[in-house]
Amino acid sequence: MHIRQVQLATRSLDDTVRFYERLGCAVLADDDSVRVTVGSSQLVFRVLDGMTGAHHLAFTIPTGTFADAKRRVAEVATVLGADGVDEFEGPAGWDSRSVYFEGPDRQLLELIERRELPDGDAAPAAGQAAPADGHAARADGHAAPLAPLLVSVSEVGIAVPDVPGAVEALCQHGLDPYAGLPGPDFAPVGDVDGLLILVSPGRQWFPTLDRAPSSAPVVVDLGLGTTVELAEGVLLR
Repeated sequence: MHIRQVQLATRSLDDTVRFYERLGCAVLADDDSVRVTVGSSQLVFRVLDGMTGAHHLAFTIPTGTFADAKRRVAEVATVLGADGVDEFEGPAGWDSRSVYFEGPDRQLLELIERRELPDGDAAPAAGQAAPADGHAARADGHAAPLAPLLVSVSEVGIAVPDVPGAVEALCQHGLDPYAGLPGPDFAPVGDVDGLLILVSPGRQWFPTLDRAPSSAPVVVDLGLGTTVELAEGVLLR
């Protein structure tokens, strides 16, 4: 399941531009929106007054680049953890590990290395150079930009009032639960290439546990060929 594009709300276009430029992503801004290239995926942000909560997005990094990617993101963003831990193995059946970091709007962002994918399985977007090795650095001694290590958007967090009902609706369109049975308030749906993380509105995002999912509209382009509405303003295409 390839996540082609995600349309999201933001409180500030300027903050969004500055943050993703620090990551080294290609950013195109106008008066109404910001478009960010993340590997083979695209994020589109638009301002929403009165927005509440926080988005969760995960980005796939090539297998074998975890330590390098963590160093790079720590240069430009706040790495998040819990109880002194800032590297996390995925749940049973995921065969992954993650590092989380703070984005604009208190976004809960994640770099995820999926060991099921081939080593170095990167797909840099146009204008981005592929990583030459796992320890690239700029001439000034700082870590190289993170963007060349971002393969695609791996996960999109979505709050829905009825998680089991949303899972059932997605199954009717060929999108199945991932790595085990879905729970009543948490269900990953998709596959190793892309996941929708369905959560109940009251569940806090791991690992900080201090921010709830946003209830703002979300539109995810998966190439379904039809439109599925999971909640008001939450559309899959």
